[in-house]
Amino acid sequence: MSQVNEQILLASRPQGEASVDNFKLVQTPLPSVDELQDGQVLVRHHYLSLDPYMRGRMNDSKSYAEPQPLNSVMLGGTVGEVLISKHPKFAVGDKVVGMGGWQTHSVVDATQRGALTKVDTTHIPLSAYLGSVGMPGVTGWYGLVKIIAPKAGETVVVSAASGAVGSVVGQLAKARGCRVVGVAGGADKCDYVVKELGFDACVDYKANPDPKSFYKALKDATPNGIDGYFENVGGMILDAVLLRMNAFGRIAMCGMIAGYNGEPTPMQNPALILVNRLKVEGFIVSEHPEVWPDAVQELGTMVATGKMKFRESVAQGIASAPEAFLGLLKGKNFGKQLVKLI
Repeated sequence: MSQVNEQILLASRPQGEASVDNFKLVQTPLPSVDELQDGQVLVRHHYLSLDPYMRGRMNDSKSYAEPQPLNSVMLGGTVGEVLISKHPKFAVGDKVVGMGGWQTHSVVDATQRGALTKVDTTHIPLSAYLGSVGMPGVTGWYGLVKIIAPKAGETVVVSAASGAVGSVVGQLAKARGCRVVGVAGGADKCDYVVKELGFDACVDYKANPDPKSFYKALKDATPNGIDGYFENVGGMILDAVLLRMNAFGRIAMCGMIAGYNGEPTPMQNPALILVNRLKVEGFIVSEHPEVWPDAVQELGTMVATGKMKFRESVAQGIASAPEAFLGLLKGKNFGKQLVKLI
């Protein structure tokens, strides 16, 4: 076993677009069994989750969460295996999910509620607990089920449709009898969304880079308008969707990746929210722990039975995390972006 913990720290805050220079790789010694306190668990991470929300935490600005502190380990979800345990509910070899951060190992105070969760990998791959059966999956489930609340026959549109959250939203909406239209970048992603995930249509924003052509493509894909929209992007895509929304439509605001580098993301026609009596609701899934059991039950069953398909982009080794993260912000990933650490 390696006696070193490799960690990636936030070394500086980005000015505009983030770069690899904002991160720093360091090594620290691992604790021995005698150094662990009662209730603590040493976890060897197998996978690290990279997610767009991390970009907002790098800024020192007002947001729904505290900024990532400088010179500390970047935050992030992890899955791995217990190496040493001083907690009665965790045994060596247990597979666990937690917020271990951008590092190969973590010491977790397992007495804290929700800090570490044992998972069953009999029918569900360990990595899926960072994707379809983890935070991204529950995010998609909450926005669709609790905010959009679709009825069979309605049209639901999902931006970033091939990603970890969007792919879940679309498949859940299809299971509820909706017409589902994705928005993705590139013919390969759109083909995947339709042919693999089962969406009814997909609009390629790269093939329709200007507002007029994008609106026309969206209109062709939504002949009966849009009843529910799951928003991950903002900008031109949100403007086009607002023009297609039906009266009493519902919009779940999950992400605004178009503005993560600090650029303003103005709306062209905010009056449409009033004209069409739209419900627009932003949400942070960590504020809704009450839905996790129901969400994970449905998502886990769908993954275990093959009814929920997903794709992963996997970078190798902790040193690759910064480049993979910057690529994620530019849409270079295909599906859930992970870093394999073992």
